[in-house]
Amino acid sequence: MPATDTEVRLDKVLVIIPTYNEAENVETIVARTRRANPKVDVLVADDNSPDGTGEIADRLASADDHVHVMHRKGKEGLGAAYLAGFHWGLGRGYDVLVEMDADGSHQPEQLPLLLEALKHADMVKGSRYVKGGSVVNWPMHRKLISRGGGMWTRMCLGIGVKDPTGGFNAFRANTLRTIGLDEVASAGYCFQLDMTWRTLKKGLTVAEVPIEFIEREYGHSKMSKDIVVEALLRTTLWGVDYRSGQLKELGHLALERVEQVAGNLKERRRKH
Repeated sequence: MPATDTEVRLDKVLVIIPTYNEAENVETIVARTRRANPKVDVLVADDNSPDGTGEIADRLASADDHVHVMHRKGKEGLGAAYLAGFHWGLGRGYDVLVEMDADGSHQPEQLPLLLEALKHADMVKGSRYVKGGSVVNWPMHRKLISRGGGMWTRMCLGIGVKDPTGGFNAFRANTLRTIGLDEVASAGYCFQLDMTWRTLKKGLTVAEVPIEFIEREYGHSKMSKDIVVEALLRTTLWGVDYRSGQLKELGHLALERVEQVAGNLKERRRKH
């Protein structure tokens, strides 16, 4: 069932921060998250970073009971890290699970906006492209890829979400249990779209709140051509499947209408 107006327990919030070679950023983003949101827990999901990110996260966890670390075997992609984090959090009874980047592009000071909106939604996206949202210090090619991907997604899938690929997202635990996490196979750029699309297909509500997205100051973006290509291919295939289903439904409705009209005509002839 879609979300109701019932309160979400904000004292059971888990912020999942995937990391791979984020030694320059992880301590700062964890500190900012805890300072701006003292009641939340943080899970650093590290993909065996060779730069020592995992060791820094362990040190942070040893000093703060609200910080936890998941050490993964190797670099398996953003989507796999989030899925592991979701299962970790669901198994420990969290009511809200949040996706947030480690590089500071998602500002933890804006997390309360997402949590407030989640009281009346099943998933909330921090959106760069709704009124009040913005992107800071992005090169033009990144803007074109992001904007173009959103337009292509809306056209293929017929959805109204302005920032379907945005990665600053909050979910109710029941939403994640409903949408079929074990069936998600998407990796990076496409993972966020996959989660949004699955939520919408289940008839659940997706809300967007404006955020200021800031390009990372330290380290390197994990965006690659392969990730973009995967997103385009998967979105196109989902769109073909979705539109085919719509056409089949229209065909069935048209056939039913024809049969109804034919039946009415036959009944009139019988009476006359």
